[in-house]
Amino acid sequence: MKRLKYFFILLGFNLPGICAYSQHKDSIGLKKDSTLLHPKAIDSFVKKKHDPHKATLYSAILPGLGQVYNKKYWKVPIVYAAIGIPAYTYFYNKSWYQKTSYALAVLVNGSYITSPDSLKKLDPRLLPFMWSGGSNSLINYRNEFRKDQDYSALIFLLFWGLNVLDATVDAHLKDFDVSDQLSLQIKPAVLPGLNTAGISFVFNIHKAKPKIIDLVN
Repeated sequence: MKRLKYFFILLGFNLPGICAYSQHKDSIGLKKDSTLLHPKAIDSFVKKKHDPHKATLYSAILPGLGQVYNKKYWKVPIVYAAIGIPAYTYFYNKSWYQKTSYALAVLVNGSYITSPDSLKKLDPRLLPFMWSGGSNSLINYRNEFRKDQDYSALIFLLFWGLNVLDATVDAHLKDFDVSDQLSLQIKPAVLPGLNTAGISFVFNIHKAKPKIIDLVN
């Protein structure tokens, strides 16, 4: 009975130490477990990579949308100006091409004499050609408007393609470190096929590394 009494007394004195040791051991185990996370859990904290394919697709569907995806908002007005101007000139030249073509048809067919109502559909600025018989001038004007219309369409497509290219290049450069931490290393090398010594120049372009959130600290 005395032995059992002494056992409980010793247990009472050592109980706080045992509890403290067990808590310390549990905290160490928690730290170790937190550092050995599942790869999927680590990947969830890794910064997502910028997708160049999305930037290309967005710009191909709607000009300027790829620049918005790349967060280059200041480029959006430039894109719309570059595409909007040739689009305007295309429709302007197309309108005048149709007007001069109609005026030429009225003049050649003599409709302005036999059917005076046909003159009402003419642009007032083309009426002088009816009285002077300027068919050659109308042909030249019509051809010029047609040529300018085609050029406007080509320029429109060119700037549309440049818009897509700009968004794609920006998206690819998004994940690269463009700071001053660029280095050039000179290393000895053996030229293949000649078995002679040489020097190699290695450019080290530091790529941006993904950031992982530390769950322990």
